[in-house]
Amino acid sequence: MGAALTRYRVIAWIVGVVLILLVVIGMPLKYAFDNPVVVETIGPAHGFLYMIYLVAAFDLSRRADWPLKRMLLVMLAGTVPFVSFYAERRVSAWVAAPQEERAPEPVLPR
Repeated sequence: MGAALTRYRVIAWIVGVVLILLVVIGMPLKYAFDNPVVVETIGPAHGFLYMIYLVAAFDLSRRADWPLKRMLLVMLAGTVPFVSFYAERRVSAWVAAPQEERAPEPVLPR
C-alpha cells in the first residue's frame, strides 16, 4: 500500500498546485484582463491530471478498504483550491494509523 500512497500524495500535490495556478493566475487574467491564454493552457492540463488523481485516489481507497463516503470526499478534494493539500495530509494519517496498530511491539533487551 506504500506505493499507492506515494502515487496519491504526488498527484495530489501536482493537482493542487495546478488548480491554484488556474484559479489565482488564470482566472483573473481571463476575466479582468481579457487574456485567456493561461486558462486555455492550464485548464485542460488540470482536467487530465485530475483524472489521474481520481484513479490514484480510487486505487488507494480500495487498498485501504475505505467506506464509499470517505473515498468520494477524497476524490472531490481535487476540485477545490487548497483542499487537496489538506486531504493529502489526512489521507497519509489515515493510512499510517492502521499500520502503527499492526506494528509489533519492540523487544527491549534485558
